Amino acid sequence: MKFRAICTDIDGTLLNKDRQLSQRTIDTIKSLDKTVPVILASSRMPSAMRHLQQELNIMHHPLICFNGGYVIYFEGDSAQTLQLDSVQIPAPVCQIIHDFTENTAIHVSLYEQDNWYAPANDYWADREARNTKVSPKITALQPILQDWHQSGAGAHKVMCMGPANEIDALQQELTKNFADQVHAYRSKDTYLEIAPRAISKATALELLLNERFDIGMQEVMAFGDNYNDIDMLQAVGMGIAVCNARDEVKAIANEITLPSIEDGVAVAIEKYWR
Repeated sequence: MKFRAICTDIDGTLLNKDRQLSQRTIDTIKSLDKTVPVILASSRMPSAMRHLQQELNIMHHPLICFNGGYVIYFEGDSAQTLQLDSVQIPAPVCQIIHDFTENTAIHVSLYEQDNWYAPANDYWADREARNTKVSPKITALQPILQDWHQSGAGAHKVMCMGPANEIDALQQELTKNFADQVHAYRSKDTYLEIAPRAISKATALELLLNERFDIGMQEVMAFGDNYNDIDMLQAVGMGIAVCNARDEVKAIANEITLPSIEDGVAVAIEKYWR
């Protein structure tokens, strides 16, 4: 099978121990033909992915943001975006998450398009800002939620960060009562990422390939490490897990490459594309 596109997760997959792109990864991806789509697929917001595109010289390629809830590409230097798909968590569900965490130590951040709303510049917001190189808009969340109630809008992602036991309780609440509306998965013991149930990286990738490239899913090589990558790795022609991936991810992968901190993505690309 000749592969015609690459799709890769970012955190835990593409980045090194410093949460940066290694020089080997940069050089390997830059060596590919510029017509080969190299698509970043992440739970991150667009701004938290754009600087990585710039380093890799793939700014002309699309982004799959918020685990597939927001699929965009950029036209020239004007920073205009064409939205191919947008699926949001309804405002009432966002409100329930907010209210459930009100008397806990959980930090709740709301993401909508390229906006990140955080209630305080606390430990969690500062940590996430350092990891993603994006700063939140510090604001009370209730007025945002009220606007969404009135307009019918919602969040592309809700990020909850806090003590593991309180995150456990929130995850159990969402799984019990809202499993048909949201997918809540742990990226860490202290992180709960909440996305619309209707989307995944796999559905977004298939939409993007059909709309923009006329490339089949079987012609794609994809990389991942976490639960939200499983559907994508299963759907493509070659699903590769990094060695540091969760056991459930490695179990369904076609192949396992080196860990992210040892340039696993670059090693696999060099194996199949050179």
